[in-house]
Amino acid sequence: QVQLVESGGGLVQAGGSLRLSCAAFEHTFNVYAMSWFRQATGKERAFVAAISTMTSNTYYEDSVKGRFTISRDNAKNTLYLQMNSLEPEDTAVYFCAAATRLVTVVNVAQRESYDYWGQGTQVIVSS
Repeated sequence: QVQLVESGGGLVQAGGSLRLSCAAFEHTFNVYAMSWFRQATGKERAFVAAISTMTSNTYYEDSVKGRFTISRDNAKNTLYLQMNSLEPEDTAVYFCAAATRLVTVVNVAQRESYDYWGQGTQVIVSS
């Protein structure tokens, strides 16, 4: 069982920045990849970014490329999402997720690839 706890959400003006954190607890040694998804009101939960714990390769959804950066601190068992140049369209609840099965470029953006999820943190970007 892997427990994930997100933090860092809040209200920010368009053009501003936020950094989300996701602390991982318990059995983190068998995590192959970690990711961020987001869910806007009335929409499906959608992939934002992911990082492989084996290769450190990173993957991004097209609309966040160049604005968001995913990273991790192994010593702290913490995943981060640095979000810059935020837009109102980025408003959503952001979830971190962990995969204990092999994740590749083929399935990295699929919700079904991830076994554990955090409770989410709200991000609101005002125009």
